[in-house]
Amino acid sequence: MTELKPVQNEFISVEAASPDGGNPDRFVNREFSWLQFNRRVLEESLNEHHPLLERVRFLSISAANLDEFFMVRVAGLAGQVREGIALKSPDGRTPEQQLEQLLREVERLQEDQQKSLSTLMELLNKEGIESITRDALTKDERTWLEEHFQDQVFPVLTPLSIDPAHPFPFIPNLGFSMALQLRHRKNGEEMSALLRLPVALRRFIRLPDRRHHVRFIPLEEAVGLYIGKLFPGYEVKGSGTFRIIRDSDIEVEEESEDSCACSRRR
Repeated sequence: MTELKPVQNEFISVEAASPDGGNPDRFVNREFSWLQFNRRVLEESLNEHHPLLERVRFLSISAANLDEFFMVRVAGLAGQVREGIALKSPDGRTPEQQLEQLLREVERLQEDQQKSLSTLMELLNKEGIESITRDALTKDERTWLEEHFQDQVFPVLTPLSIDPAHPFPFIPNLGFSMALQLRHRKNGEEMSALLRLPVALRRFIRLPDRRHHVRFIPLEEAVGLYIGKLFPGYEVKGSGTFRIIRDSDIEVEEESEDSCACSRRR
C-alpha cells in the first residue's frame, strides 16, 4: 500500500506498513495530511494564471475549510485530550502530540493566508476594487451609508450589556460579533457590551459606485460609526471582533436532546 509522506510541505511516496504493525514513520498523519491539502488550495490563490477574483475565491475556500477542520478534526482531538486518551495513531503520535503539531501548522497556514490576502488586496486596488475603513469615507458616502444603516442594518441588531448579574449571551456557531468597552459621556460609568452581527447581513457593504471604481466597507467598520445609535450616551473606549467555532458533534447532540424533549412533551 502506498502512502504520501510530508517533507517540508511536500509529499513523497512511501510504502506503508500493514495495520497490524510496522514502523510508524511509514504512516502519514491523517490530520496533518488534510492541512497540507488545504495549503495546496491556498497556493492556488497565488497562481497568477487564474483570474483575480478566482484567486480570491480560493483564499475564501481555504478559510472555510479551516473552520470545518476545527469543528471536526481539532475538536475531536481536543476531546480525546480532555478524556486523557493516550492511544497512538498509526504514525505513532498521541492525541496531545497530534494537537500540538496541528496547531503549529495552523499558525503557519494562517500567516500565509494573511500574506495572500494582502497581496490580493493590492491587486484588487489596482483594478479599482477597494475595501476601505470608516476614515476613508467621503461626505457623500457617509450620507448614503447612514441611510443604509438606518434602513437595513439597525433594525436587525440587538445590543447586549454584559455584567455578572446576567448569564453570558449565547453566540451561534460561526457567529460574528463585536465586543465593546463603553464609557458614559456624562458620569464616566463604564460598561461591557456585546453586539452580534447576524449572518443575514452581508460581510461587506458595497458603496455607491464611482466611475470605474468599486468600494466596499466591512460591516463592523460601518457599525462602529453608529455605536451612539445603539448605546445612546456612551462612547467607545475599546472594541474588537471575534467569531465562535464550536465542536460540530456538540451541536448534533444538543439538537438531538431538544428533539427528544419535544417528543416527550407531545
